Amino acid sequence: MAPDSRSAAKARQLANPRHWQHLGQSIDDAQALWGECQGSALYQVRVDLTTLTPACSCPSRKQPCKHALALLLLAVEQPASLDRGSPPEWVVEWLRRRAASRKSSSEEATGGAKVTKGASPATAKRAEKRLALVTAGMEQLDLWLRDIARNGLGSVETQPAKFWHNQAAAMVDAQAPGIAARVRRLAGIPNSSPDWPGKLLAQLGQLALLVEAFRRLDTLDAALQEDVRQAIGWTLNQDEIAASGERVEDDWLMLGQVVGDEEQRVRTQRTWLLGSKTQRPALILQFSAGGVSFPEAFPIGMCQRAELIYWPGASHMRARIENRREVTPIRQHFGEESIEAFLAHIAALLARSPWQERFLCALHNVIPLYKAGQHWYACDSRGDALPLSPTLDHWQLLALSGGAPIDLAAEWDGETLTPIGVLAENTYHIL
Repeated sequence: MAPDSRSAAKARQLANPRHWQHLGQSIDDAQALWGECQGSALYQVRVDLTTLTPACSCPSRKQPCKHALALLLLAVEQPASLDRGSPPEWVVEWLRRRAASRKSSSEEATGGAKVTKGASPATAKRAEKRLALVTAGMEQLDLWLRDIARNGLGSVETQPAKFWHNQAAAMVDAQAPGIAARVRRLAGIPNSSPDWPGKLLAQLGQLALLVEAFRRLDTLDAALQEDVRQAIGWTLNQDEIAASGERVEDDWLMLGQVVGDEEQRVRTQRTWLLGSKTQRPALILQFSAGGVSFPEAFPIGMCQRAELIYWPGASHMRARIENRREVTPIRQHFGEESIEAFLAHIAALLARSPWQERFLCALHNVIPLYKAGQHWYACDSRGDALPLSPTLDHWQLLALSGGAPIDLAAEWDGETLTPIGVLAENTYHIL
């Protein structure tokens, strides 16, 4: 959770009871930590344990600050130093304000092709203007794709980066940021591998399919319409998600996280969950700009009772988490029994919504293998195998398995697996 290594080091120095007064941990449903840390002043520090959200009265701009990190370290390493009881009034009031804020919060809508019934004339006019911009942008994208196809894929082999970035910028101007991000990623494909033409053609085909789907938007079912809008870059505000999204309560396995490459000075964090009873995967997507910490922290490697709200759409993938309650370590086995079953599941997801790019892969009883030539694989009991990411070193994974079957959690991008966690000998390890 530390924003940088310096904050972590300073927190370690403060994680000693002699720097603190009135340390405590709640015994009721509030599930909070609190304490007062002596610095240049006496700072009031508290943590909402249901979401791992900290707050401190210090003036630090870093979040979480060193005082909040130190309080969490104390709770983990020296729990006896925290008195168990009811929180003081300054903690109760903070928790009350947080609960009220969660209940009433809603993000501003950024506009969309779908105008909410009863929307104000100004809102409807903004939505119509954006729809006109996106429509023109999609027609221009279609022409660009046809030019590439007409000239042949070999024509882009020597194109400079601006060939792709100019088209991405045009999509930003058309208020289609989702399309812009996809176009930017195309720049890295030419000459990246011997089979780059096939990879590029597949991605261009995805864009062409999205253009055609947008043209026929009114003929698609409501769930697929939502996926098309979201792929183009329309966002939903929190009220729309709460009103239209599916709610699922379960004990959620917090299997791991992947922090994506920074794009346009914005980092992306993907947190992968799996319902222990429903066996439904869920993706929690967060963004951070300017080096700021991600807005919400999750107890990775743990199982937490909570309610999830899935984004409306056909993909049934992205979700947000709320009403988080008790947390326990992951002990139970999880995952598909075979790679064949996992790929069949992915095929079903893509049949519903073909623009998904990453998936949770949870496999039961697989063995990591290393073959000559530096090729890594996850092999199931039938002898089927999937390649592991060639850009990572997987010796830790092999050591944890000891050559024996393990339960593996990974992110699948359609070509390789990026391991994020493993259950070995009834202990979950974050990778």
